[in-house]
Amino acid sequence: TGASILLFMIAYFTARELFTKSDLYYISFKDVSVSGMEVGSQVKYMGIKVGTISDIVIDPEDVTNIIVSLSLKTGTPVKEDSKADITTLGITGLKAIEIRGGTNESKLLQPGSYIQSGSSFADEITGKAEVIAIKAEQVVNNLLRLTQAENTEKLMSTIESYHSLATNADRAVIRIDSLLKGNEANINATLASVRKLSASLEESSLALNSSLNKISGIVANDSINLIIANIWEVSEKLKSSDINAMIDDLAMVSAQLRQLLSNMDQDLDKGSRDMVESFELLKSTLSNLEEASRKINANPSVLLRSTSSKDAPDKHLKQ
Repeated sequence: TGASILLFMIAYFTARELFTKSDLYYISFKDVSVSGMEVGSQVKYMGIKVGTISDIVIDPEDVTNIIVSLSLKTGTPVKEDSKADITTLGITGLKAIEIRGGTNESKLLQPGSYIQSGSSFADEITGKAEVIAIKAEQVVNNLLRLTQAENTEKLMSTIESYHSLATNADRAVIRIDSLLKGNEANINATLASVRKLSASLEESSLALNSSLNKISGIVANDSINLIIANIWEVSEKLKSSDINAMIDDLAMVSAQLRQLLSNMDQDLDKGSRDMVESFELLKSTLSNLEEASRKINANPSVLLRSTSSKDAPDKHLKQ
């Protein structure tokens, strides 16, 4: 009958629970409300169901502690640094246990041990509410300071300054616009000049590239390589020749040249002195001729008149 089936089902699930092996762990929550947590509530490990809550009792030695017993699947890897948090399932208000954390380096927690208690949903809400309250208080205090008389005056002064700045900016924009309109022709001419300059620069760049290409062709020519080879050969010959003997010969030639120049200078000096004496004699002769010519012009009879001077050349000749 129906009652028999119900009893069978109860017996089946009870026997299943009794004969199913599980690892037992404990959690101690101090001064934390476990409202909404029931025996049979889920226990999850990183979102995966690993067991249920098997018992919830008050610690007889410390009534502020609530001891929660967990029945986990055998072999569930609970680490010593794992923590158990109280979480809420959906909007029903039912509580569950969420095991989080744990590192690979940490040792496994043996069954029968206590898992560290973490934060609860209420603690998180309370902490967030406290943070929100502190921030709200700061905002209110800032608003109160801002609405004080002296701050209000400063705020109004700042607003007026911004208004004046905006007005000046509008005026500046209007002036710039008027300047642009008034000098539109000049601006267009300047832009045209810039375009021409750009075109000229482009042409110059092309010409420069052409010249560089020509230079590259000349440098790559075999004639240039031959000239460089000849220069190198001459340089090597100069290195291999007797430079010291060449320097001595040049020094001797230089000394002989200096001696020749000195002799030429002496000869020129002597010749210049003889020439000066000849010029003086010629000058004296010309002066005498000029004097004789002047006397003859003044008295032509001088040529016809004989002199009776005792020192006359004819008299001496007769003797």
